[in-house]
Amino acid sequence: MDARNHLDGKLLFALAAAAAAGVVFWNTWPLYPFKLLVVLMHESGHALATLLVGGSVDRIQISPDQGGLTLSRFPPSLLRQIVISSAGYVGSTVSGCALLYVAARTKEGRWPLLALAAWCALTAALYVRDGFTLLFVGGCALALGVLARFGASWLRRAVLVFLAAFSCSYALYDIRDDLLHLAGPGGTDADALARATFIPAIVWGVLWGAISLALVALTLRKILVNAPQAATA
Repeated sequence: MDARNHLDGKLLFALAAAAAAGVVFWNTWPLYPFKLLVVLMHESGHALATLLVGGSVDRIQISPDQGGLTLSRFPPSLLRQIVISSAGYVGSTVSGCALLYVAARTKEGRWPLLALAAWCALTAALYVRDGFTLLFVGGCALALGVLARFGASWLRRAVLVFLAAFSCSYALYDIRDDLLHLAGPGGTDADALARATFIPAIVWGVLWGAISLALVALTLRKILVNAPQAATA
């Protein structure tokens, strides 16, 4: 078995392990920080979409109960609202897929972890206003930076692969738990779009879930079928 096949096998195993962890260990403390990190990806998706459509972001907040909030302002427009609301769930899947692709191409995992640390630090500096979010996001920046600088190569790659797999899996769990409902408090992104478009929330949930599954499938196909590129550090 060559090195690429060995890495592909680890990627597939990590993806399956992350999915299993979500079912078996969903409410256990070891997964708690990873879940909050994916919530941060979700909120960052809203923030980035807001900026791309000409709006501004006031703050990003993560709560201890794994909730998240992005306060932003943008010119009134149904299209802008659809883009911004969709960017949370789909954006977290895109982040996971990007990590999966990078995990398959990187040799040691140092620069992707440094990029994640920089993202956390920049988010904290620009958009975090409350203590809990600052503590969590700042702690993530520090932990990822230390791991990138001092961690063993195998540990860096293992953490990167798990983060990628878990973020993809969690995004799908998030859609299932928060969106595919027939009745609820009405506080999700899908509910907001349902009120704006008169299209039921469950339709938006199914659509985002289908897009997310397609993105994961395309990413895995790109990794496993296409010829490998030169590995980088």
